[in-house]
Amino acid sequence: MSETSEGSIVRATLRALVAPLRLGPIVLVSLPLLAAQVRWSVDPNALWLGILLCLLCVAVAPVSYRVLFPEGLDLSHGGIRLLLYGAVGSGVVLSVGYALPRLTDMQPTFLSERYNLAVCGGLFLVAGWGLGRDIGFEETLTRERARATRFAWEAEQAQLLAIRSHLDPHFLFNTLNAIAEWCREDGAVAEAAVLRLSTMLRSVLAGVRSVTWPLSQELELMRTLFDLHLLRDPDLFQLRMTVADGLGDVPVPPLLLLPLAENAVKHGPASGHRGPLLVDVSAARDGAVEVSIDNPGASKGPREGSVGLPTVERRLALAYAGRALLSLTSADGRTRVTVTLPRQGPQPGVLT
Repeated sequence: MSETSEGSIVRATLRALVAPLRLGPIVLVSLPLLAAQVRWSVDPNALWLGILLCLLCVAVAPVSYRVLFPEGLDLSHGGIRLLLYGAVGSGVVLSVGYALPRLTDMQPTFLSERYNLAVCGGLFLVAGWGLGRDIGFEETLTRERARATRFAWEAEQAQLLAIRSHLDPHFLFNTLNAIAEWCREDGAVAEAAVLRLSTMLRSVLAGVRSVTWPLSQELELMRTLFDLHLLRDPDLFQLRMTVADGLGDVPVPPLLLLPLAENAVKHGPASGHRGPLLVDVSAARDGAVEVSIDNPGASKGPREGSVGLPTVERRLALAYAGRALLSLTSADGRTRVTVTLPRQGPQPGVLT
């Protein structure tokens, strides 16, 4: 392994050792050893020797195990790394429990006795193996959970891209069919419609490439769609758009509201229901943003094979993770669709 990788393992292991779920058991095991060291030792510095031995064993054992066996215990190298691991344990225990007391002329202590040093060596090897495996398993679980989350996001992104690939041609074909009809009836209207459509298509293409854009840009796209219909029949409906101050900059998924605008015209004025078409953007009590589209004509409920509302509902669910709502009401010969959006925009990390 590279030095950078080893350094990363050392830092990650030391951080994991001070986690309460590990630090608690470590302290519970160390305290009886330290109590025995004080009780059965003569030298007054026996406690500090015991603390040093415990600290080095806890710090060095799992680190050395994870550096030597980053993928778990593996004897494919002929046991060389296992021998190195044993050598590290022997070195730590003997240097602190045997060499240090003699260099400092300490009196005999409980942990520095020959048989007790052998027990400390065994504890070193077992503690390093157990703690190292536990930390490695936890890191593996964390990585797998992150991968699962990333794969879920990628699946949502693929679904959203599929929705977009359906939405954009759906809008384009409807508009081109209308222009073809206008060409037969009024060339000037058709020319103006083509110019507006070219402007609109630039916005649509920009929206497909964007993750979010301002609500004001989405409303401008809707207004252009309404204007295309009014070019042919200025008396088809009366458009009224009201936007509360400060809401135009709210980020929204591009082309989110366009199907609702299409439906409002298609099932309202274009189906013979004359009257005002109202678009209202206001702030809700909880700080969310409400966008409502109110058109003449009572709703007959969802139609089999319809794509407008289901497309918007699916995009809302994926982009806002349940924090956005869509409702449809019908009363007094009119239909009202309301979309409630969080002011902070779509959920981070999700392609919309």
